[in-house]
Amino acid sequence: MSTTERFIPDRLQSPLQKKIKSWESLLLAVAIAIFIANSFASPYFLNAWNLSDATFNFTEKAMIAFAMALLIIAGEIDLSVASIIALASTAMGAAAQFDVSTLTLVLIGLGVGLACGAFNAILVCGMGLPSIVVTIGTMSLFRGISYIVLGDQAYRGYPSDFAFFGQGYVFWVISFEFVLFALIAVLYGILLHKTNFGRAVYAIGNNATGALFSGIRVNRVKSILFLLTGLMSGVAAVCLTSRLGSTRPSIGLGMELEVVTMVVLGGVNILGGSGSIPGVVIAAFVMGLVTFGLGLLNVPGIVMSIFIGALLIGVIALPRLWEMWRK
Repeated sequence: MSTTERFIPDRLQSPLQKKIKSWESLLLAVAIAIFIANSFASPYFLNAWNLSDATFNFTEKAMIAFAMALLIIAGEIDLSVASIIALASTAMGAAAQFDVSTLTLVLIGLGVGLACGAFNAILVCGMGLPSIVVTIGTMSLFRGISYIVLGDQAYRGYPSDFAFFGQGYVFWVISFEFVLFALIAVLYGILLHKTNFGRAVYAIGNNATGALFSGIRVNRVKSILFLLTGLMSGVAAVCLTSRLGSTRPSIGLGMELEVVTMVVLGGVNILGGSGSIPGVVIAAFVMGLVTFGLGLLNVPGIVMSIFIGALLIGVIALPRLWEMWRK
């Protein structure tokens, strides 16, 4: 007579236990630890205006990172975002020389960002080319156009009220950029986690073929994501150009690395299929606190670049190293 083995399943974790053990909770603990360390490292860190200035280290990048997170979850990537900033800023700078209104400048920046996103979408979704190859190409293309137009020159002479987007404050030390960052974070959080579109993004990232056979218009969703990435690059271009008050072809150079690092550090799987907006938000604060703290200690910019590169490699390698250790 055969006997049937019975297994008693492990006790299921409560939602609270899952949150405590989540990547977001670990990141939050890291952010708090960095904040405390910075407060001891520099006597100027806890100044309210200095903390406000610290937000400028991540708000513009984080705006792009929210759109990039959705794109990476869907299994694609856009490495041209920093070059889109350069091209959009160049277009705004050229228009500013003709004394156009601030509203017109903003619309030009957003329009160029959308056009660049649409160009990437056509090449990737319309022609079926790999996104990493396409966006490496457009990264050189967009910035190359800026260098052709500007050379070693710079555009200045923006309207005085244009400075509000990158330098203005809504209330006391709360900058307009930070308010915009928070608003965009909420909108993308709702889009990804509370809508059918967000569920389609996850489905595509986990199995694009299965998503296609289940009725999801895969290329349409991916095209929208490229448009969103381009649009957010346009928004970042408006804020960054406004904050700097000038346009050079090197504007935003290397920002794509920091954006991707921010997304991956936030728990988004670089291969697609998983990730969250709250994780990206916390990762933005972590990177902002680290770079601002290093700046207060007069650490050279090249050292910060080395740190960002090492952080990206470490975050990508960490799950693999953990799995090897377990085996």
